[in-house]
Amino acid sequence: MSNQEKIHVDGLTKVFIKNRERVMALENIDFSIEDGEFVCILGPSGCGKTTLLRILAGLEKPSSGYYDIQASGTKRPLQSMVFQEQGVIPWMTVEENVALGLTMRHAPKQIIKERTNIYLEKVGLSKYRKLYPKELSGGMKQRVSIARAFANDPEILLMDEPFAALDEQNKFILQEELLSIWEETKKTVIFITHSIDEAILLSDRIFLMSSQPGTIKEEVKIDLPRPRQMTKVRSDPKTADTFLKIWTHLQDEVQESRNQKEG
Repeated sequence: MSNQEKIHVDGLTKVFIKNRERVMALENIDFSIEDGEFVCILGPSGCGKTTLLRILAGLEKPSSGYYDIQASGTKRPLQSMVFQEQGVIPWMTVEENVALGLTMRHAPKQIIKERTNIYLEKVGLSKYRKLYPKELSGGMKQRVSIARAFANDPEILLMDEPFAALDEQNKFILQEELLSIWEETKKTVIFITHSIDEAILLSDRIFLMSSQPGTIKEEVKIDLPRPRQMTKVRSDPKTADTFLKIWTHLQDEVQESRNQKEG
């Protein structure tokens, strides 16, 4: 990591109006993320994780507070987002899907070709480049989404539970592929997950969110050496303590949420 701040969030609050009532989804979110850092966000369902990501993606506006993403001075896009469901375009081939961001930015044809080929190779889809999404498995579609996001070369990468719908085997494979690409690119990543194992495997830091309204209650630093593999992470004695700490936090927040509803 470069120790240079890439993302700064200060007092971010989001209020929705539902049935003429104010519902506070996020309240006074504060954090900073360094350039090249991989941060996971964990919290109970409904705590505003996806809302936070959508604000950083420019898809929602905060009600108050602000955020800043430091641009590098190039013409790179500020962010790319990988969603939980496969966000591939059904009438485009694998190759066209991966090239989509670059094509929309009107990048030079040679650059589009080179970057598309690089990331098709990195996610193991080169020989499937002419296929359409209907011919792909769920795991392959997510590979397309990941390749497209990295090929677009954004300042930051936002990932909303991209592996949640996959079986365990595909999930482990894609986690390691993601880490491999990240190790090479050192892209700044914010990654939402419900999996404690996944968060420990991937991240430099984990932000633990409260139940609604979502706030960041605690930060957990992951000091495990890289490169990482799930088998080694699970066998590391420090991991068990970290897992238990996060599990206890989530259980407490779920119980707090239930108490609020019953009250």
